[in-house]
Amino acid sequence: MKTVRFDEKLAGKYIKEGYWTQETLSDYWEKNAKERPDKEALVDSTGKRLTWAEAKQKIDRIALALAKELGLKKDDTLLIQLPNCVEQFLVRVACEKAGIIALTEMITFRHAEVKWLAGQTEAAGAVVLKVYRDFDFYQMVKEVQPELPHLKHIIVAGDDVPADAVSLNKIMEHPYEKEYSIEELADRRIDAIREVGFLATTTGTTGLPKIIEQTIAARAIRASRPHIENWQLNADDTIVAIAPTAGAPGGTPTYFCAPMVGAKTALLYEWTPENALEFMEKERATVIAVVPTHLARILQLPVEKYDLSSMRFIRTSGGPLAPALADEAEERLGCPVLSTYGTQDTGSVSGMPITASKEIRRLTVGKPPAGNETKILDESGKEVKQGGVGLLYFRSPSAPAGYYRDLEKTMSEAFDAEGWACPGDLVVQDEDGYLRIVGRQKDIIIRGGQNIYPGEIEGFLTTHPKVNAAAVVAMPDKIMGEKACAFVVPKKGEEFTFDEMVEYLKSKKIAMYKFPERLEILDALPVVSESKVDKKLMRQWVADKLNAEGKV
Repeated sequence: MKTVRFDEKLAGKYIKEGYWTQETLSDYWEKNAKERPDKEALVDSTGKRLTWAEAKQKIDRIALALAKELGLKKDDTLLIQLPNCVEQFLVRVACEKAGIIALTEMITFRHAEVKWLAGQTEAAGAVVLKVYRDFDFYQMVKEVQPELPHLKHIIVAGDDVPADAVSLNKIMEHPYEKEYSIEELADRRIDAIREVGFLATTTGTTGLPKIIEQTIAARAIRASRPHIENWQLNADDTIVAIAPTAGAPGGTPTYFCAPMVGAKTALLYEWTPENALEFMEKERATVIAVVPTHLARILQLPVEKYDLSSMRFIRTSGGPLAPALADEAEERLGCPVLSTYGTQDTGSVSGMPITASKEIRRLTVGKPPAGNETKILDESGKEVKQGGVGLLYFRSPSAPAGYYRDLEKTMSEAFDAEGWACPGDLVVQDEDGYLRIVGRQKDIIIRGGQNIYPGEIEGFLTTHPKVNAAAVVAMPDKIMGEKACAFVVPKKGEEFTFDEMVEYLKSKKIAMYKFPERLEILDALPVVSESKVDKKLMRQWVADKLNAEGKV
């Protein structure tokens, strides 16, 4: 299936510059099976353990079964809705080998989202567990199947398999290699540069998920290389995915990066902070992939009683990380916290080297890798001077191809005609290329004609010794139009007052018009998609309170 956006001119540019090649992830699984066949490749917290050779055998069997036994054609779509487990990775790699387009779904999706995704892509099948977290995924697919004429196959992982479903376990146990040759799938190989390699989905505050076309050359291979270099990943690493691997927070270091260096991936099947710590200790984790919420929950436990001396760094993404939380994590877990910056819709913008100083780790989101172009524009569309605040634009060889089969939406909402994307963040870039986010364009607070950038104030508030997390939003005002309201989560056992907030911000010697003029204390910031702070909801909360108080 040709991509919706990439053309030969762009392909030629990135091929010539060495950013795009015809390598695939399945090539790396093959390579590792030959070079380190008996080394562990993939484990999960249910007890499944596979070497590279064992994983390759199961991947080949799944690929052959999909193509030869179930009759899925090249470019057919297969929905994969599995938690962090060995089977999820095996099926995804098998799809690539069989020329089938894998669409990984978040485990939280239900009837509406599944029906939408399957309908839009004319999915030929779905891979699910029978039951996970007391929800029957097989029954859900059965209920939407009558409205989806293309959805012929329901493949069920695990031991609990209904009679009319296809057992993934049986597929992996059956010696298809004796009946077919894997070489028979050679003509189904996906063009890593020019064809859709797999599909990803986004989640948001409202509406159905967007479907994003990804190529193997851009997303799987090119996007991974700078991370591998920044993190100094190698074959001795064990990367534990605590965040969901169906999305970028858990999937980037594990599904994409790990096979490229021969590192071991360990998948946490059922998230609890206790499960995470026990699994990290058992597998001698060198890297963990989390969202900030996971990290905060882990640090509520006595982490010191676990042997985590193997840890090299913590990779966090999926939402802003409070500096106070990062400080505590580094002190108690004994390794640096590294963030990355990008969006599912437009790609990876920047990354953090493991060698970066603490100041750089706290105040910036890293710097763009080679090949990523950036420009920072003011309100009139002119580039700002060094150190000035402006709206970030970037273009990259690791960018997605666009929204599924929708060029108009792609070019109006994600990219312009020259390939530039705008994540909507206001940034400052220093002389070394590091980016500091000071707010979002849509979140700017305009107080009597003066702009307040919430990210700047949040950055100061989260360095207060009593503050665990903070968010600053606009609240309506009769005179000024808008003023700033701070929502703060104090550290356990601490109290934080409005006067303390004001005195602390005065010590930072910033303009007083930027100070929040109302403080709301919360036990936790409201989030969507597990980690994204829901500022829309907080704006509504404060507006409702002001209305009840008769102030607006």
